[in-house]
Amino acid sequence: MDGKAFTLLGKRLVFQDMAGNELAEIRQRLLTWGPSYDILRDGVVVATVSKHVFTLLHCKFTVDVPGPDDLEATGSLFDYEYKFRRHGREVATVSKAYFSWTDSYGVDIADGEDDVLILASTVVIDLCCHADAPERHG
Repeated sequence: MDGKAFTLLGKRLVFQDMAGNELAEIRQRLLTWGPSYDILRDGVVVATVSKHVFTLLHCKFTVDVPGPDDLEATGSLFDYEYKFRRHGREVATVSKAYFSWTDSYGVDIADGEDDVLILASTVVIDLCCHADAPERHG
């Protein structure tokens, strides 16, 4: 992904296509127990991504979408590998490129899944796991 696809405005990221059209907005939720971000489309919250605070040896996130089809993302202790699952079924995998000058990820999304939602959730997970370097996203 091109770094120009994101603009950092305080606690807000705009997820854009290559033509500059806004696909989604990511906003940090304040006053929550643990890191939490909303993903919006056309000003409407379509998902809330929250990091589970008390997990051992791995990271775990919930992508809360309206209805019963929430996603769960779990990854390694070192935040380099993630799998998104819905009702136990794998719907996407995320793998960090180990030999890169910048943070790069490969994202494999199952057919029929919401690509933008999963990609935006991947950005949120990176923000939560690497909060010490927000300038990478500008």
